[in-house]
Amino acid sequence: MNQIGVALVGCGGITLQNHLPGLAFCPDAKVAALCDSDPACLQRAGQQTGIKVLSAHYEEIVSRDDVQAVIIATPNFTHAPIALAAIARGKHVLCEKPLALNYADAKAMADAAEKAGVRHMTAFTYRFVPAMRYLAELVKRGDLGQPYHYRSCRLQDWGTRNLGWRQVRKLAGSGELGDMLSHRIDFAHLLVGPMRRLVANTKIVHHQREGAPSDLEDWVAILAEFQNGASGVLESSKLASGRNESWRSLDYVEVNGSERSFVFITGEWNKLQTGKVGGPGLETVTIPEEFWKWPGSPRDARTGDPLVTFRYDQAWEFVDAIRNQRACRPSFYDGARAQAVIDAAIQSAAERRWAQIPA
Repeated sequence: MNQIGVALVGCGGITLQNHLPGLAFCPDAKVAALCDSDPACLQRAGQQTGIKVLSAHYEEIVSRDDVQAVIIATPNFTHAPIALAAIARGKHVLCEKPLALNYADAKAMADAAEKAGVRHMTAFTYRFVPAMRYLAELVKRGDLGQPYHYRSCRLQDWGTRNLGWRQVRKLAGSGELGDMLSHRIDFAHLLVGPMRRLVANTKIVHHQREGAPSDLEDWVAILAEFQNGASGVLESSKLASGRNESWRSLDYVEVNGSERSFVFITGEWNKLQTGKVGGPGLETVTIPEEFWKWPGSPRDARTGDPLVTFRYDQAWEFVDAIRNQRACRPSFYDGARAQAVIDAAIQSAAERRWAQIPA
């Protein structure tokens, strides 16, 4: 294999901000084609990138001989059909989160990719934040001890603006659950392990956003029990007035264990807080430079805004896994595991009771 031809299906903001710049750091990859069902969006992306192969139909793109891999950044309801079509043609797939509209579809995507022998990756981008990578390593090393509690809080101020397809249930599946809390569910799985059961509540505050109906939650909270006995509390909101957005807003994760506690804040990419059992309180530790970028990434970690550039390592991981015929981190199975939690939270909120999570 020479250069890996990558097709980008979905040419909106995520593709232009994350995927294209990331692929630019991958000498083993080249963008072979662009696809979007919106003609204006497709044309704009073509002009910005200079890519000549453009199509409104993903079936055409995933059938091309010069395409070996596909990155999917489209509305949630299209993830499964596009991914399955690409997998059926032997293409490697990186798909945005949430992986699908439900756990059954997400699991089917993972199983199909595994059976076909292609690389599969879920875009849980925040795993690539240096502080999260270091925290995961410390927990894996045993510094936390026996996990006791996990908590996360994601607060943004999105106001009442129109969110497009993201506020329509049949197109997105869920609101704040799949959009933002899915990342923190993945953090929980990475740091503590799988959940056993949960009880959740959701709320739609704005049923209209700039005149367009919205039938998806603006706020969600989950109380969880993990299989290893740990407890969890997760909250996420689009309506934390005055909190701003993206890395300028609160994205907080804390884990408490028998030996230590750790605090991770996405915006503080190069430090963690930690304290030992019986100690005087939390202290700040800096992230070793070896964790500033993904292993093998050619990116200069000292160049650019570190709260943006960590995202580019995601493309490197995908391409490197293809080149070396190894599993991607995180995989479709990680995406499916998070989707199982999302499904259970939707069920719990609707039925007002605890919901079990598939093993």
